[in-house]
Amino acid sequence: MLTPQWLDQLRSRITLSALIGRTTRLQKAGREYKACCPFHNEKTPSFHVNDEKGFYHCFGCGAHGDAIRWMTDHQGLAFMDAVKELAAEAGMDVPAPDPQAARAAEKRDTLHDVMAAAQEWFRHNLASPEGEAARAYLATRGFDAHTVQRFGFGYAPEGRQALKEALARFSEPMLIEAGLRIAVEDRDPYDRFRGRLMLPIEDARGRVIAFGGRILSSEKTDAPKYLNSPDTPLFDKGRTLYNLHRAAPAARQSGRMVVVEGYMDVIALAAAGIAECVAPLGTALTENQIDLLWRHVETPILCFDGDAAGQRAAMRAITRALPLLRPAHSLRIVRLPEGLDPDDLIKARGSAAMAVLLSEAKSLVDVLWETERDAQPLTTPEDKAGLKARLMAHVETIHHSDIASLYRRELQDRYSAFAFPQREDRKGQPFPPGQRQRKWQPGRPVSAPSSPESLKRLRRAAEGGARDALSAAVLAGLIRWPTQIRRHAEALARTPELDPRFFALLECCDAATLETEALATILRENGLEVPGTAEYSGLRFGFLAPEANAEQAAVELGQAIDLLVERPVLEAALAEATARFEQELSEESFAEQQRLLKRKLEFESRLRQMATRQAG
Repeated sequence: MLTPQWLDQLRSRITLSALIGRTTRLQKAGREYKACCPFHNEKTPSFHVNDEKGFYHCFGCGAHGDAIRWMTDHQGLAFMDAVKELAAEAGMDVPAPDPQAARAAEKRDTLHDVMAAAQEWFRHNLASPEGEAARAYLATRGFDAHTVQRFGFGYAPEGRQALKEALARFSEPMLIEAGLRIAVEDRDPYDRFRGRLMLPIEDARGRVIAFGGRILSSEKTDAPKYLNSPDTPLFDKGRTLYNLHRAAPAARQSGRMVVVEGYMDVIALAAAGIAECVAPLGTALTENQIDLLWRHVETPILCFDGDAAGQRAAMRAITRALPLLRPAHSLRIVRLPEGLDPDDLIKARGSAAMAVLLSEAKSLVDVLWETERDAQPLTTPEDKAGLKARLMAHVETIHHSDIASLYRRELQDRYSAFAFPQREDRKGQPFPPGQRQRKWQPGRPVSAPSSPESLKRLRRAAEGGARDALSAAVLAGLIRWPTQIRRHAEALARTPELDPRFFALLECCDAATLETEALATILRENGLEVPGTAEYSGLRFGFLAPEANAEQAAVELGQAIDLLVERPVLEAALAEATARFEQELSEESFAEQQRLLKRKLEFESRLRQMATRQAG
C-alpha cells in the first residue's frame, strides 16, 4: 500500500530540478529554475521548477505537478512504473501490496461514490420547489447563478429519512460511515442534514469528501447555525482547507493565499474577484493546515474580523504558527473594521476596499507586539514587566534558533523603546544615548577619564550604589562586547543604585570606537577595578564563555541587563508592599505583598537559569 506518508518521503528524496533537467534545459532564476515549457511550444520561458516546494508549473499552458506527475505526463509512464523508477533512484523499497489496505482503498472509493450521489441529490433539491427558501437565502447574499453553480450549493429537505430513501442503493452502514446519517443507540438512524442550505467540501482533487450545512429556519434555536460533516475515512477537518483545489491555481498566479474564517466568506470574496481564498472548517487553524498553506505560498494572509473574537482567533493562529516558523515562511494578518466580515465590507465599500486591506497586511511580529502591548493597561512597572514576560514566553516557543534570536532581539528593542522612552531636556531636545537627565548636560564634551571632575562625579554616583555578582557579570560582558554599551545606555542610565563602574562606561558611549582594552584602562585610571571572575564566580553566563559568538552574546547580555534593570523596580515595589502590609494588616495588602514575593522568586529562578547557561 502506497501511503501518503511514503509518497511524500519519495518526493522529498528526489531533486525535481535534477530530474527535469535531464531532458529540459533549465536556467537558475533566484530560488527557482525556469525554461521554455516542454509541454507546449513557446519562445519566452514560462515554465518554472521550485525544488523547495517540490512542484513545477507553466504559466503559459497551466501544466503543473510533482516528480511523479512529471514521469507520468512527460515521460509517459504508468503511475506504478513512475513510482518504481523514482523509488529505485531514491534508494527506497516500494511497499508490498497489503490486502487490508487494498480493501480500505476500495472502501474509500465506494464512499466517494456515496458523497458524489449525495451532492447530486442536494443540487437537484435546490432547483426543486422544496428548495425555494434556500434559493431565497442565496439571493439575499447576492450570489449569482454562476457562483451558485460553481460552488455546488444544494438543499437538504426536512425529512429525517429523506436522504436514506433517495440513496437507497447504498447500505445504511455506508451512509453512516460517510457522515450523512447519525446512528443513536436504541433509536433508528436519521439524516444528519435537514432543512439546510448545503455546500460540498472537496479535497485537493476536487472530489466531495464532506458537507457543510447552514440552517434556514430562524425558529430552530436549538440547532447550530452551521453544521459540518464529522471526521470520516475521507474527511479530516484538521487537515482540510475549504476551496484549496480552486484557490491553489489562483495563488500561483497572484503569489498570495488568503485565509478567512468561514466558507461563506470564501465564496463572497471569490464572487468579488479574489479567488485565492481558503478557510478552515469549524476549528482554529491547525499545524497541518499551516504547513499545507506553506506548500503553496511562503507568507499566507490571515483575515480576521475586527471584534474581540477576531483578535482572539488571530492570537490562536499566531501561537500555533510560532513553533513552526522557518526561514522565509511566516504569516501576515489583516484585521477587518469592527463589526464587518468580508462579505459586509465588500457590500459596503466594494472589492477595492478589501484589496487595499489585503495589501496592508501586517507581519506576524507586528501583530504579536501590538496585541500583547494593548492586551492590558501598562501603568505600573509591574505591568510593563508583565508585558515583557509575555513577549519572551512567545519567543521561547519558536523552535528555529535563528528565528527565535531575531524575534527576541526585535521584541526586546520594541519593548525598550516603549518602556524606556527617550527623555527631553528643558528645550525639548532628546538627550543623547547614555546621558541622564540629572547627571549629564546634552552636548557637553566627555571629561578626561581621570580628571578630578570625573572622579568626583563617579564618587557621588557611588553613594548608595551597590556591587553584586549580577552587576559584575554584566559589566564584564559590556567590557568584552563594547558595541552593546550604546544599545543599552538609555536603560542603564535610568536604573537606580547601579554599580558606579557602569557610569564610567556610559561616559564613553559617544566615543567613535569602543575597545575592550581601552575600557579597562578607563576604569583603572578612574580608580575603579575591572570586574574579575571572582566577583561573579557563581554565575556562568553564556556571553562570558570563551567560545561565545557575537550574535548569541548580544541576546544573552541583553537578557541579563533586563534582569539588572528590573531588579530595583521589583525590590522597591516589594519593600513598599511589605511596609503597607505591616501598617494595614489587611488581606488586600497581604495578597499584594505575596504576589510580589512570588515575582521575586520567579526573578531569582530566571537568573539562576541564565547563569548556568553555556554558550551555544
